[in-house]
Amino acid sequence: MSSSKDNSKEEGAGVPPAAKSSWGPFLKSIASFTGDLASLTAPPFILSSTSLTEYSSYWAEHPELFVAPAQEKDAQKRALLVLKWFLSTLKQQYSSRNEKLGSEKKPLNPFLGELFLGTWKDETDTIGETKLISEQVSHHPPVTAYAIINEKHGVKLEGYNGQKASFSRGAINVKQVGHAVYHLKGFDEHYLITLPSLHIEGIVYGSPYVELNKSSTITSSTGYVSTIDYSGKGWISGKKNSFTATMTKEGSKEVLYTVDGQWTDKFSVKEGKTKNELDSYNAKITKTTPLYVAPLDQQDPLESRRAWAKVQEAIGKGDLETTGAEKSKIENEQRELRKKEKEENREWERRFFTRVDENPIFTKLAEKREITAEADKTNGIWVFDEAKYAKAHAPVETVVPAVVPAAEL
Repeated sequence: MSSSKDNSKEEGAGVPPAAKSSWGPFLKSIASFTGDLASLTAPPFILSSTSLTEYSSYWAEHPELFVAPAQEKDAQKRALLVLKWFLSTLKQQYSSRNEKLGSEKKPLNPFLGELFLGTWKDETDTIGETKLISEQVSHHPPVTAYAIINEKHGVKLEGYNGQKASFSRGAINVKQVGHAVYHLKGFDEHYLITLPSLHIEGIVYGSPYVELNKSSTITSSTGYVSTIDYSGKGWISGKKNSFTATMTKEGSKEVLYTVDGQWTDKFSVKEGKTKNELDSYNAKITKTTPLYVAPLDQQDPLESRRAWAKVQEAIGKGDLETTGAEKSKIENEQRELRKKEKEENREWERRFFTRVDENPIFTKLAEKREITAEADKTNGIWVFDEAKYAKAHAPVETVVPAVVPAAEL
């Protein structure tokens, strides 16, 4: 019998050699931390060069699926296409950016007012342009709001979300708060989407990866309800990133469609509870459409890639010292800005979103499913403000502040 060790199971096995001295103390700080882990400062070596504001783009990296429901005349089939589109976004939103286990990194914590803007272009004009507007509307607690708009097909997604993270039994557990609403202008339909919870395994070994858990729902104004139940690989059985989704009509227990498989791999759409396959999807081979983002010198000073450029460059070079120093500069600037606002008894003005007491569309759909907004956990209920967006088409120089905020802890 071989006496060699399985190095992949050693504590901190996936941590770069230069950072191993920091890994033990970091694990201890997580294990003993009693608040929301989002407020815990992460060591530079586990930072991603991507800000959380960019994650809003993962909703629509398949624009053809995003607009497909708008081209379907049958309400039941439209609801199914919305479900298929949603399931196609899960790999983009929650799996690592590459397929290597342990490639998960902590995203950059956005600063208040941070923006991420882009466009999925379409040279054929069959899909049309799809625009992304993402903004950090709160920092304590951290909340990102977003709107994704395709005018050609009259499709809009808007929503906001934050995360509450805690550490237990060697894993980071993340509860997502907030929701998304998918709108089809041509049919005057709305779909309320709730967000899954997730947990990050492999922390102790320095090789973290994501699993979704519990469930999420899609509730349509036409009465169709889809429920997605997530499961993953357990100690004994199960496949990684597995799920089963069912679609029913309100007032009926009849299962109209079943979708099952793996959200990072293949899944099948079946009629009712039968094995009769109507459609399928392969997340591994379906190509995403690149998002066009303006060059840095053409970006608003508050846009993610311009504001975080020096930090991102240092992370790319593996320069941990510069990463920490540049990140601290941004955080300190933000503290000073918040201090000044408090002294002047004013609040930061959001560029594209507005806090409201109630969103009637959400309320109407949420009541059917006993879903609550949990506004206290997201610093309010946030809606995309069409008037602000229209005003923002003025030259950038006339609408940005003279002092550029950067991220805070």
